[in-house]
Amino acid sequence: MTTPTNSAPIRVRIAPSPTGDPHVGTAYIGLLNFIYARQRGGQFVLRIEDTDRTRFVASSEQMIFDSLRWLGLNWDEGPDVGGAYGPYRQSERTEIYREHVEMLLASGHAYRSYETPEELDAMRKSQLAAKLPPRYNGAHRELTPAQIAAFEAEGRVSVVRLKVPVEGETSFRDELRGTVTFSHNNVDDQVLLKSDGFPTYHLANVVDDHLMRITDVIRAEEWISSTPKHVLLYNAFGWDLPRFWHMPLLRNLDKSKISKRKNPVSVIYYRESGYLPQALLNFLGLMGGGMAQPTAEEIVSKGLNVKDGDIFSLAKMIESFDFKRISLGGPVFDLTKLKWMNGEYLRALSPENFFAALRETIFSDEYLSRIAPLVQTRIETLAQFGDMTDFFFKDDVMPPPEVFLPKKHTLEETLAFAAEQLTVLEATSFTTEELEPALKKLGVEKEWSVKDNFMLLRAILTGKTASPPLLESLIVFGKARSLDRMRRFLDTQKKLANQRK
Repeated sequence: MTTPTNSAPIRVRIAPSPTGDPHVGTAYIGLLNFIYARQRGGQFVLRIEDTDRTRFVASSEQMIFDSLRWLGLNWDEGPDVGGAYGPYRQSERTEIYREHVEMLLASGHAYRSYETPEELDAMRKSQLAAKLPPRYNGAHRELTPAQIAAFEAEGRVSVVRLKVPVEGETSFRDELRGTVTFSHNNVDDQVLLKSDGFPTYHLANVVDDHLMRITDVIRAEEWISSTPKHVLLYNAFGWDLPRFWHMPLLRNLDKSKISKRKNPVSVIYYRESGYLPQALLNFLGLMGGGMAQPTAEEIVSKGLNVKDGDIFSLAKMIESFDFKRISLGGPVFDLTKLKWMNGEYLRALSPENFFAALRETIFSDEYLSRIAPLVQTRIETLAQFGDMTDFFFKDDVMPPPEVFLPKKHTLEETLAFAAEQLTVLEATSFTTEELEPALKKLGVEKEWSVKDNFMLLRAILTGKTASPPLLESLIVFGKARSLDRMRRFLDTQKKLANQRK
C-alpha cells in the first residue's frame, strides 16, 4: 500500500482515552501533533477513544478538554467543536466499526472465535508451562458452519479476530527509524471486535484514521509492535497507509518509562501546583531534541548561558522545531529542570501578571471558596485561617514520626499501611461517598482502627494531628496533589530507612 502524497492536506490527530487524569504523555504527543499540523497548514484533530468501558471515567473527557486548552493546544475538529468527519467519540461510532468488521469477515481477513474465558486462560497457562509466548493459538480460525451453530446453541458469545498470515512478514516505514519488519510468527490474531460489541483499539484506530483522512500518525513508540496489525488491516481494506512517526517515550531519571510511581504524571497536578502552561509546554518541547540548541561556539561568541537555548515559546517551536532532529534515546522527564524552567517563567512575569497567576491558581476564588467553609467554625479570628489551612498552599509537607506514627504500630507496619492507603486512593473517586467506605474497608482488612487509619492519612496530607475535616480536605486539595503528597512521603521514608541501615 502507498502512503499519502506530499500534496495531500496534512491531518493529524491525538486520541486520548478518558480513563483518568490527563497524562503528561498525552500532552507531549499532543504538542508534537499540534506543531506538525501548524507548520504545514494542516488540521489538528482531537478524537476520544472511549471504547474501553471497563476503565471509562465519566469526568475524564472534560478534564482532557480543559488540560489541552490550558496548554494552548486547541484543536480544529473534535467532539465539542464538530467537524466534517465526526462523530469524534468512538462510543458514538460503533455501527461504523461493525459494518467494517462484516467487510473483513466477508473477505476472509477476520473470523469469529468462541472460546470461553476459562479456555483462553487454560491456553495461556499451557503455553507458559511450555515456555512459549502466550498468544492465541488459532484454534477457531477455520470453524465449520456446524461448529459455529453448535457454539451458538450453547449460548457462547464470539469475538472477531484478525486472520494474520501464518507465514511471512509485514514491513512498514517509520519516519524516524526507516523500514521496520515483523515476522508473522510474532503477530497475534488480535481481537478486533469484543463480545460486548465494542471494537478494540486496533480496529477503531485504523477505521477512524482512514475515515478521518489522517495523513500522519504521530504517537508513542510503545505502539510500534502494534503497527504490523494496523498495516495488515489497512491492506485487508485496500486502503493507503498514513505516515507513521513513533516518538521516543518520556523517561524517568533512571531511564525507566515515566510512571506515577516516580513522577507526577497528571497534567492537572502541574496546573494545580502552580506551574505555568508556557513552562510545561516549553519543557515538553525539549523532549526528543527537536529544537536546535546553541553550539559551544555560539555560547562563547554570543555570551550565552548554557541554558539559554532551553527557553522558547510555542510560536518559536512552530517556527523552529525539526522532526528530523528528534533523538530516539528516551527523553528524561527531569522535575528539577521543570521547576527551574517554571521559575524562569515566573521571574519573567510583570508584578501584575505574577499576581494574576497566583489568583488564577493557588489563591483562586474557586479554591479559597472551597477551603473557607472547612475552617469557618474552627477559628476565632481571621488571622488563624493561615494557621489552620497552610497545608493547602504548601508544595511540600513532611511530618516527623512523632506526628504520623501511631502508638500501637511500628514504623514498618505504618509505612506498609500508608502504601496500602495510597493504592486505595489511586483506585477511588474523590467523593466522601467513595472515600470513606474504601478507607474503612482497608482498615478492617488490615486490622487498623478508624482513628489510627484516618490520623495517619491526616498527618501525611497536612503534616499535623489536627486539621479541617479530613475527607473534605482531600477532595478540595484534589486527587492529583493528594496522591503526589502520599508518594513523596513514602519515597522520603524509604530513603530515611535506607540511611538507617
